Amino acid sequence: MRTLRFLLVKEFKQIFRDKGILPIIFIMPMIQLLIMPLAANFDVKNINIAIVDHDHSSYTQKLVTKIASSGYFHIAGNNRSYDEAMRLIEREKADIILEIPVNFERNLIREGSQKVYLAADAINGTKSGLGASYLTSILADFNNQVRMEWLQGQPANIQSINVEVSNWFNTYMDYHKFMVPAILALLVTLVGGFISALNIVREKEIGTIEQINVTPIKKWEFILGKMIPFWLIGVFDFTLGLIIARFVYGIVPAGSLAVLYLFVSVYLVALLGFGLLISTYSDNQLQAMFVAFFFIMIFTLMSGLFTPVENMPQWAKVISNLTPVTHFVQVMRMIVLKGSGFADIKWQLLIEIGFAVVLNGWAVWNYKKTN
Repeated sequence: MRTLRFLLVKEFKQIFRDKGILPIIFIMPMIQLLIMPLAANFDVKNINIAIVDHDHSSYTQKLVTKIASSGYFHIAGNNRSYDEAMRLIEREKADIILEIPVNFERNLIREGSQKVYLAADAINGTKSGLGASYLTSILADFNNQVRMEWLQGQPANIQSINVEVSNWFNTYMDYHKFMVPAILALLVTLVGGFISALNIVREKEIGTIEQINVTPIKKWEFILGKMIPFWLIGVFDFTLGLIIARFVYGIVPAGSLAVLYLFVSVYLVALLGFGLLISTYSDNQLQAMFVAFFFIMIFTLMSGLFTPVENMPQWAKVISNLTPVTHFVQVMRMIVLKGSGFADIKWQLLIEIGFAVVLNGWAVWNYKKTN
């Protein structure tokens, strides 16, 4: 243990002596946590819509007014033809075209139905999909209003289904509450993964690894001495992230902080073991950085941060569940938003323990030490 203590003192001095790495560890994650949740907003508004009204009736005026007052659409133009509206989409001044045919009001009254044409710019699939969904909902609501106007004063027994929607765990559908826990998990991953991946290989580049190899330090002591400082830094960064989430976004974990820190502690052991494993295989810091970037990019894209894991194909679900980041993002949202307890996250915790044992054991085994 005395050898380990000296190794820890050496690591901390080496970390805080490097003035270039300190902003990367402490300042950059905090700036990213302040900016990224503001940009990662899935609530699509201000959709530009081009209206092609061939009818110019009172009903179409009511419909256009209803669309404009919804808060989701901005009327980009009232065009005379579909081709004219299409040119707005080609110039990226419109996202959706709504074409209302001739005799819209007359056919609606006489025949009880009438079709309209909806075209969406699918270059941005999310915006076009949500925009079309919003517009379809507005058209359905307008259709119900017209039916109610027709039935006024008529003795009819109208059967209807009233739907009451209740949003659990995020009542107002605030995307900050949804994104901040996952982004905090990502930032802890970036700091722990990249910095630990550069650790051992830096010793190789500056030539101190040979001096360490001829000391009586055991392999597990060397790996542990490399891990503990960055584990403490990771926990510290995580704590700063929770403070920012509380005072900037008003997000307070609904679950137990003790359970949350228990999971973070185990996750950091697994993640740092992964970074140190990359470092034992790499010959220089550039190689280690690109290898770490390759894997962390995959971990991020398949973690469920932006795309739900349930929507992925089966092969992608398997890969996603074989990454430690996926379980961390899931547990962060469960504890912070739902208030899940230890019993709810015990399987994810066991998986992270498995990652920690395998990755750190592999790193110890692969570290070549010669006495």
